[in-house]
Amino acid sequence: MEENTYSGVGNGTHNMDGKIIQSFQKNFVHVQNILDQNRLLINEINQNQESKMADNLSRNVGLIRELNNNIRRVVDLYADLSTSFAKSMDASSEGDSSGGFNKSDGKAGFKRHRPA
Repeated sequence: MEENTYSGVGNGTHNMDGKIIQSFQKNFVHVQNILDQNRLLINEINQNQESKMADNLSRNVGLIRELNNNIRRVVDLYADLSTSFAKSMDASSEGDSSGGFNKSDGKAGFKRHRPA
């Protein structure tokens, strides 16, 4: 991953940018860990299903519950990321007339205009 992925946010609020980036990275790592765990759960569920053994099939009930809970956690984490991103964009637009990323860094070049 590129080190300065969100370097254009906030123009001059590097400390805030660093905290935002760390928060995003932490959440993305958490999401990836859950998705990796889900892959293992799905593999185990498939193996249990293929075995057609009663104990394995009944174990799948708990594994599927765990999988569903993990999916809910991922959805919640993405919702939190979305909210955090929106707040950081609002904060950066208050301190920066462009309200978005710098076009010069090759990232998104949207501008946010607030009504007067």
